[in-house]
Amino acid sequence: MAEIVTMPRLSDTMTEGVVAKWHKKIGDQVSEGDLLAEIETDKATMDFEAFQEGTLLHIGVQEGQTAPIDSILAILGEKGEDVEGLIKKHEAGNSESSSEEKAEAPKEEKTESAPTSAPKPTPAPQKSAPAPVAASDERVKASPLAKRLAEEKGVSLSNVQGTGENGRIVKRDIDFFNPALTQTAAPIATAVSDSYSDVTVSQMRKTIARRLGESKFSAPHFYLTMEIEMSEAIKARKALNEVSEVKISFNDIVIKAASQALMKHPKLNASWYGDTIRYYDYVNMGVAVAVDEGLLVPVIRQAQSKSFSQISTEVKDFAQKAKDKKLQPSDWEGNTFTISNLGMFGIEQFTAIINSPDACILAVGGIKEVPVVKNGQIVVGNTMKVTLSCDHRVVDGALGAAFLQTLKGYLENPLSMML
Repeated sequence: MAEIVTMPRLSDTMTEGVVAKWHKKIGDQVSEGDLLAEIETDKATMDFEAFQEGTLLHIGVQEGQTAPIDSILAILGEKGEDVEGLIKKHEAGNSESSSEEKAEAPKEEKTESAPTSAPKPTPAPQKSAPAPVAASDERVKASPLAKRLAEEKGVSLSNVQGTGENGRIVKRDIDFFNPALTQTAAPIATAVSDSYSDVTVSQMRKTIARRLGESKFSAPHFYLTMEIEMSEAIKARKALNEVSEVKISFNDIVIKAASQALMKHPKLNASWYGDTIRYYDYVNMGVAVAVDEGLLVPVIRQAQSKSFSQISTEVKDFAQKAKDKKLQPSDWEGNTFTISNLGMFGIEQFTAIINSPDACILAVGGIKEVPVVKNGQIVVGNTMKVTLSCDHRVVDGALGAAFLQTLKGYLENPLSMML
């Protein structure tokens, strides 16, 4: 008997997925555990294996197409088995119930029967302006509710792009239809001087936009900036790289220093949960990694107890996996604090948006040679600016300042991290 394979939820924040690649085609035999498709989520592209076996009878989402979770991804069954009834039953279950439509049907009959008392009605009842639309729209695939909503709004279904099964127009397509985009498309296309291109927003970018918007507008941010003298850190890095099998970066040193500073200031290593604040006894350090579609934040777990070389190895491994879209949910979940470093891009100073549910994020700038005063004399120094973004619901200014002082102490005297 044929079975439906639905679009799976592959991450906690996933609401829809994109089929990046199919590894099977219609008519192929599929065994349990076979790689069926690659699905792009909001954070990574993940392999999706079959949990059933049978012949692939139907593909519901083509490569490059987007579909919400629980929609039909594929149908497996016996060769030659009819699947149309199964598809219709699934669509009916996911769309509006038939009872809802029946409840509204009498209203439509009543509106049409109203003019019977007057053989020649005034222009108002001739509200069949949408009638030609309905006639031409009969050839367009659309759910009954979508057709009714389109008629009520005077929308021509031929202008609506369907996102349902096989391009079928459903309720959400009518709800989000913007006539202005359709009307202006032709004139803009002819204006060469004002040319532009629209790029479909990836799942990752949608999630970044939503989560950072929620963080910025719900958490009251404040910012603390401190300048740190990095000459001793430069010497320490050089000495470490002479004996380490793994190349240690300045970012690795900052991660280690911040992790140890958080153990001395646990009130910054926290999350806001409305009625409670959760304080962690360990540091799971989120490290922002830039990829083509946006930003990913893999997590160095128990960072406070790891060596420079362990931190460096994990960061490099995560960076490569992020670029290859091979990060797994376990790689990016559970952060308690986050570091974002743009120093390698020549950025001297910036502020970062808190990576919820963390209470803080540290923005790290580049190291710059500047004149500094030491023992009453002007000498060449190497300074780095860091900016701590804090959620004022959890952290107060004095707490943030104390953390930065401890961080400064570790970076200006790296040997203290080894005691």
